[in-house]
Amino acid sequence: MTALLEIEGLDAYYGQAQVLENVDLRMDAEGVAVIGRNGMGKTTLCLAIMGMMPRATGSIRFKGTELVGRPSYKIAGLGIGYVPQGRRLFESLSVDEHLRMLARGTRGKRWTPEAVYDLFPRLAERKKNGGTQLSGGEQQMLAIGRALLGNPELLIMDEPSEGLAPTIVEGMIETCKTLVEEGMAVLLIEQNLGVATSVAERQLVMVSGQIATETTASALVSDPEAQRRFLGVEPLAS
Repeated sequence: MTALLEIEGLDAYYGQAQVLENVDLRMDAEGVAVIGRNGMGKTTLCLAIMGMMPRATGSIRFKGTELVGRPSYKIAGLGIGYVPQGRRLFESLSVDEHLRMLARGTRGKRWTPEAVYDLFPRLAERKKNGGTQLSGGEQQMLAIGRALLGNPELLIMDEPSEGLAPTIVEGMIETCKTLVEEGMAVLLIEQNLGVATSVAERQLVMVSGQIATETTASALVSDPEAQRRFLGVEPLAS
């Protein structure tokens, strides 16, 4: 059976420097977290999937269609949404303008600007504000909403909890859970172990550009030594 996303033997380079080495990953309509310390290649994996790496070899297939060599806009058009690290909003556009410029073709689909406002009522209150006038949490809501307007089958989120207050992070976790429950695949790149293990049972550990091991949220939460080894963090409170 064809997987939703299947990566085989993926290598990725910046110039002569190899960042990803022989990465394999397979997922369907589920939540999957990729965890690891800084500099392990997690963001590079996102960029490779989205066709944004200078050089990538191997195979990345989405619903059986090869992505390597395709431009980013065509990859997005196949049904992959991307929430990049740092949000990357437009300074000159308001919240509503961010959403409306992507609204064409969304009528009758699950995700429209109105549906995004229903999901994130705070954005509805801030419609006229510029993207960079928002708080960090509001910016992340807007970045997620923007990605959802493509009505993707797979949503890739790169460090979505970075820099957010704990109460905002809790809301983001619930949003991710809701998306997975509705049948969307979510590939979550995270250093925050609490976020990663709350959203996804499958946990892929990236070390030095490779998927070093796969474990589960329940196993990882109950293994303090693994938490220290893979992430260099103090164990989660039980």
